Amino acid sequence: MHYSYGRARSAARALVVPAALGILAMGAPLAAAHTDLDSSTPVAKASLADVPESVTLTFSDPMDQKYAKVAVTGPDKQPAGQGTPRVDGKRVTIALDPQAPAGEYSVGYRVVSADGHPVSGSYTFTVQTQQASPSPTRSATGTLTPAAGAPVASDSGGSTGTSTAAVTAAGVLLAAGAAGYLMLRRKRVSRDD
Repeated sequence: MHYSYGRARSAARALVVPAALGILAMGAPLAAAHTDLDSSTPVAKASLADVPESVTLTFSDPMDQKYAKVAVTGPDKQPAGQGTPRVDGKRVTIALDPQAPAGEYSVGYRVVSADGHPVSGSYTFTVQTQQASPSPTRSATGTLTPAAGAPVASDSGGSTGTSTAAVTAAGVLLAAGAAGYLMLRRKRVSRDD
């Protein structure tokens, strides 16, 4: 009788341990759930023609505004982000300085999801250097014409008025100088007589 009671207890223990391990195993995926960066705009290693208006990071879980830290550093090693990151559900966005220079940008982030999972990482993207203005070409008649895409000066405006005034002032000075020279010459001729 005592022997069978001990065997029953051992059998019960043998069943309880696997059952407990099974429950733990079923809960393990939930405990190991991890918040990830799903996408970014601009994407990692992107090559852009201009500085984007903002950087947006999209995560697998909603983010907590209080713990959303995003830093964007420009090629001059200066902060290119403006203001604080804005959280909208799973998205975290930071505005960029539109006057930031061309070159490689680094995006670093450390955020915490609404359920407490911290996520951090970094990536880079590049803004291409701006092309130099195309130089003007000489036409068949010998006059300079602007290259395609180059801005063309308007005939109406301050620059034309300024150059006309300069020519007029130069003409007046020349005329005054010539009149003064003629007067001096007449005085000399009259003295000689």
